[in-house]
Amino acid sequence: MLMPDLVQPLSIDEFERIALLPENVERRLEYIAGRMVDLVSNHESSRLGMYIGGRMSVVAEDNDLGFVTGADGGYRVNGERYIPDAAFISKARQPEPSKLAYNPLAPDIAVEVLSPTDDPDDVRDKIVNYLIAGTIVWFVNPEKQHITVYAPGRNPHTLTTNDTLEGGTLLPGFSLPLRTLFNR
Repeated sequence: MLMPDLVQPLSIDEFERIALLPENVERRLEYIAGRMVDLVSNHESSRLGMYIGGRMSVVAEDNDLGFVTGADGGYRVNGERYIPDAAFISKARQPEPSKLAYNPLAPDIAVEVLSPTDDPDDVRDKIVNYLIAGTIVWFVNPEKQHITVYAPGRNPHTLTTNDTLEGGTLLPGFSLPLRTLFNR
């Protein structure tokens, strides 16, 4: 069932009914500001998200810290439904991985990689809602080759290819030189 961008706001119940239909299980659908958004990526954005998620997963599993999801793992975030390119949720907050299409808990860290089809207003709304939910956002801009880190209660800071992205207290041991990420 193909759904165009709706002009009328869609309720969360309507969104979930449509998103969970068998014919929509292969689609990446988000609920942003009352609208259903069909996510479309490209190879570069997908590659970057997968690379970061893979590195996160190794650290999380090796240290029994929690669970990492990829670009098919949905989350409920401040009343909306998002599918980050990669995300981490700690075992302290969720001892067992969720089996639902959209995890009822927001992730601790969300990786959002900018795609050419991303709407700037949607990106802004998502970052704001992640922060309200207490999520740290690593916003990756492939074209500019930088990552902006958004954390609740702190000013955003941008890392360039001369910097290293660190997992901090949530993902200790995670360290990714951006030069490695962008110059692969």
